[in-house]
Amino acid sequence: MSAFLHIDHVSKVFTTQKGEQFAALKDIDFTVSENEFVSIVGPSGCGKSTLLRIIAGLEQCSSGQVHHEDRIVSKPSRTIGMVFQHYSLLPWLNVIDNIALGLEFSGMKTEARREVASGYLAMIGMSDFAQSYPYELSGGMQQRVAIARALANDPDILLMDEPFGALDAYTRILLQRELLHIWQQKRKTILFVTHSVDEAVFLSDRIIVMHYGEIDRFIPIEMSRPRQRDDVHYAKLSAEILAMLEAGDSDGRFRSQGMQAED
Repeated sequence: MSAFLHIDHVSKVFTTQKGEQFAALKDIDFTVSENEFVSIVGPSGCGKSTLLRIIAGLEQCSSGQVHHEDRIVSKPSRTIGMVFQHYSLLPWLNVIDNIALGLEFSGMKTEARREVASGYLAMIGMSDFAQSYPYELSGGMQQRVAIARALANDPDILLMDEPFGALDAYTRILLQRELLHIWQQKRKTILFVTHSVDEAVFLSDRIIVMHYGEIDRFIPIEMSRPRQRDDVHYAKLSAEILAMLEAGDSDGRFRSQGMQAED
């Protein structure tokens, strides 16, 4: 597969209030293919969200570059969309106008952008809530709207930063299934940050394991969809990845039998 997205030796160094330097990301280098679903897992503070913000153009790296096809990513654009853990819906806009917000900024006329937004509302099963406001929706419904808003701009790449982290377990499973359905329909390239190993195994073509600002493993998920959580191979892989995370906490680098880092 060709390199649709290339994170090219990206590092990020922060300076603390005391003047000390902290390396949040250290020489991150990998590629993502077009239409690939890649999840990033790792403990809190390992640099996952910082990396996603750099890819989105919301934050600058200290060294390295992000390439989307033949373009260097240095600022936000419509070609790369982002969904955050906190829904970031505008409380004074109803659902359909929240979804159409990016289209309004691009200059699309009112009737056209509402037609596009209505199509995405139908896709997420919320056509009856077009005139509702965010405070009238459950957390799961608000996140559906946030995903529809990102997709309405027709991005090439969708970045998702722990999008289901604030939801209850049942709603989270429902939205995982719904996200896979949307991905299979729209075939977007998705880079998905999560703390949940189970979620990463359920959703992904490939998992990137991070720790201390570095990448330690690339793990291909060689299971057909839909995946069953009670499948022995599913459970075995989830356990192995959890063991890597525990090993990383104990010695600073991941160790795992039978798993090799990708070239």
